Amino acid sequence: MTPAEKTKAFLEISSQFKLGHLVTESFHPLTQDLSHLVKTNLPAAFKLLQDVDQRALHILSTKKDLIWELSQSIQETLQSGHKIFMCGCGATGRLSLVLETLFRQKYPEKDLVFSFMAGGDYALIKSVESFEDNTHFGERQLIEMGFGPQDLLLASTEGGETPFVIGAVQKASLISHRNPYFLYCNPDEVLASIKRSKNVIDDPKVKKINLTIGPMAISGSTRMQASTVLMLSIGVALLYDHTSFEEFSSFYENFLHDLTLTSYEDLTPFTLMEGKLYEEGIFVNYLTDSHLGISILTDTTERSPTFSLGGFENSLDPNPHHALSYLFLKDSKTSLDAWNKLLSRSPRPVEWPELLGKINHDRLLGFDISLSGLKKRRLSVKTQDFSILFLGERVSFECGIEKKFFQWGEDQLFNHLMIKMLLNAHSTLLMGMMGRYEGNVMTWVRASNNKLIDRAARYVLQILKQKNKTPSYEEVVLKIFEEIEGLQDNEPIVLKVVNEF
Repeated sequence: MTPAEKTKAFLEISSQFKLGHLVTESFHPLTQDLSHLVKTNLPAAFKLLQDVDQRALHILSTKKDLIWELSQSIQETLQSGHKIFMCGCGATGRLSLVLETLFRQKYPEKDLVFSFMAGGDYALIKSVESFEDNTHFGERQLIEMGFGPQDLLLASTEGGETPFVIGAVQKASLISHRNPYFLYCNPDEVLASIKRSKNVIDDPKVKKINLTIGPMAISGSTRMQASTVLMLSIGVALLYDHTSFEEFSSFYENFLHDLTLTSYEDLTPFTLMEGKLYEEGIFVNYLTDSHLGISILTDTTERSPTFSLGGFENSLDPNPHHALSYLFLKDSKTSLDAWNKLLSRSPRPVEWPELLGKINHDRLLGFDISLSGLKKRRLSVKTQDFSILFLGERVSFECGIEKKFFQWGEDQLFNHLMIKMLLNAHSTLLMGMMGRYEGNVMTWVRASNNKLIDRAARYVLQILKQKNKTPSYEEVVLKIFEEIEGLQDNEPIVLKVVNEF
């Protein structure tokens, strides 16, 4: 299809993907000057992002009744010997896989929790964005996972409008006697304008948990606050079995409070160092263990689609471009060994024939996150290790001469949430140092699905408005499709289109 034909096809369905009115897509009033602050006062920028996170946690503290209800449903399902399934797309898919891993680590004898994300396990390390737009793919993956009439589905979508997740949750409501849960972060009355969202919210066979916590620190970057509250809410309900609401309430309030005690500013020297390494042409190897690996992998993976960085290199590709950062497990010798340890199970890639092996088992293992892969990368490019290790009750960060210990204890959900929030802040500010957003606008967003094409168009219009230029939405979308034709991994679609007007 030509750019004009793609534009016409997109505009015919664009009403269901114009999401600028959603709270999760809006611009946070506290971070409008973040791109300037990160270059002038990095500790203050960390403090600002921590403030945004803490506001989200404060709102979440008012939701404990909903989380208790979710916990009761989960624990009743598990105690009856039936299965919990979790699903999502992108960040919510990855948090689902993280929570399955934590459950398997905590309860290795219980093979009762299964997670899947749009695009399968392959999408954990490299985005498979095209899956997100298809409700049938959500249904198909759910069925192929073996979801049954006594099982419970927990479906999460930051925006509340993702077709893949909606397809899975609606299919689950038809298969199982247990009503599935749908968790999301936008007000019901706002989502009512989107037909697919309204359908699922109005469905009496679907239980809804609304976790609206306001705009993201970076516009539309739902990998940050939205996915944090979703991971926390599902994780607390899944991983702990409390006998009374009073006991749960005390645990929940203490858990949230303890998440606010670590100063994000402690990562300032690490962010400065990683930025300096990239300036000097040095690549970074995140080196960790199977305790923490999946959450560190999540942050490094999500840098690529969020900021248009080149994704992780795959050993099956000829002459691959090297990613700025890569993750390796120090306690693994081969790629298969590393993936088994990372997931606490065997990988589950999507093996559909029509995909021609693009995201299958062999391709997944081509991302060699073992010590063997680390050795090969060190021989290919100049690198520096950045170690994040679980040491019993402590987690250590070490890069070059910088070293920091965090005394967080042995609770792995807590440790993973802290790792997530700290690395989200670290990588966001690192990208700000590299000029990957303006103010709090994601100017380097990758327009790889319908939602992201709309997002890119809105950002172009926002920037052009500040320049007193007013092209139409249709003109901007056409320019986006024209620019996508020759766009390289390391190019900003938003800024390239802005320069065309």
